[in-house]
Amino acid sequence: MRVVLLSFAIGMGIAVAPGVGAVDLPPPLKEADFRPLRFEEAQLGQLLFYDPLLSGNKEVACATCHHPAFGTGDGLSLSLGDGGMGLGVNRVVDPQNLPEQRVPRNAQPLFNLGAKQMTVLFHDGRVEVDATRPSGLRTPLEEEMVGGFASIISAQTMFPVLSGDEMAGHYSENEVSQAVRRGTLTGKDGAWDLIAQRVAAVPDYAARFGAVYPDLAGPQDIGFTDISNAIAAFMEFEWRSDTAPFDALLAGEASFSGAQERGLELFYGAAGCAACHSGPLLTDFEFHAMGQPQLGPGKAARFERHARDEGRFRVTGREADRFAFRTPSLRNVALTGPWGHSGAYGDLASFVAAHADPRTALESYDRSGVVLPEFEAADWRIMDDPAEVAAISAAVAVAPVALGAQDVADIIAFLNSLTDPAMTAGRLGVPKAVPSGLPVPNP
Repeated sequence: MRVVLLSFAIGMGIAVAPGVGAVDLPPPLKEADFRPLRFEEAQLGQLLFYDPLLSGNKEVACATCHHPAFGTGDGLSLSLGDGGMGLGVNRVVDPQNLPEQRVPRNAQPLFNLGAKQMTVLFHDGRVEVDATRPSGLRTPLEEEMVGGFASIISAQTMFPVLSGDEMAGHYSENEVSQAVRRGTLTGKDGAWDLIAQRVAAVPDYAARFGAVYPDLAGPQDIGFTDISNAIAAFMEFEWRSDTAPFDALLAGEASFSGAQERGLELFYGAAGCAACHSGPLLTDFEFHAMGQPQLGPGKAARFERHARDEGRFRVTGREADRFAFRTPSLRNVALTGPWGHSGAYGDLASFVAAHADPRTALESYDRSGVVLPEFEAADWRIMDDPAEVAAISAAVAVAPVALGAQDVADIIAFLNSLTDPAMTAGRLGVPKAVPSGLPVPNP
């Protein structure tokens, strides 16, 4: 049965996949699946997203690690935030401002953040929608979490600007990092307020905020939540991805054949990919231990000396969540390498094959696929320790799936159908200049 019949069946409300019987294929994304946006707010957010003014040392913008030229990531296994120079695979350590460590996790893609289904963010899900909290969100700030964020997407922007490794800079380097060091995050002259004061002091920004948010009495009323809301609006507008060939297939407007058709059959059938990569965004938003290799500094508190990244366990404390990470959306996945929470795979086919048999892949992991700027760091502490590797392997609960080289190639052909042509540059694109006058990150 050809996939054209699958498309027809979907249009008739019948879930059928060629050659594998009945399967639960997702419905096409619709306008109602996304939060409404204001274009002028997105335009303001575009400038802020690309402006290094928001970083402690005024050298790192959101776009430094999330650039359309690299699939809204940075093309690196693990980023260099503060203390780096250049962009993407050309980023190097700044000898005049050495970073303390690499950013512990791979820069996540930003596609479809405006979808209403997006209620949990980050690799470990540490930011979640939670109606029981006063702010409507559960975050690591707990009771310090302030209101005023328009969405969970807006709230997530508050963390990179507080991270010394990402945007804040390290202790005593600037007033923002000093506030972070003191633990003064919210309130007057807290880290967020200091960033807002910087933005408000730029006349062009002051005028733009007044036009977009007329409830602001003046520049002095610009808060970090306003900045964050604008950036969120930009990300939601810029990288809404629902015009890929896969979307045309689901809408009954196209059909697949050859390798793409075979890959679709495997994905929704024998390979079992759709067990976790389900729904129109191809994620169940749940957390699974998939035996991913661990490199870099890991996630540890300042007083800890290990290099482990135990994923969801750090949020919940539940043993069942140890080494579990959020299922990523596969939208535009071919653009978003390196892959894995630590960017352990620089080749998508290798990543797919490893997912089919995680334990075997972990035992035979080839380190040559990582993409890391040269930096004196103990990147392989975990993988050099057999006990640590055994612990990661033991957490894997999925059964291995036998995939041949042709099977993997067919799945990759299907995954390429998730690439949206509109997403290679974004809708508004990269601005030529930003109001602060600081350099715009661009390759």
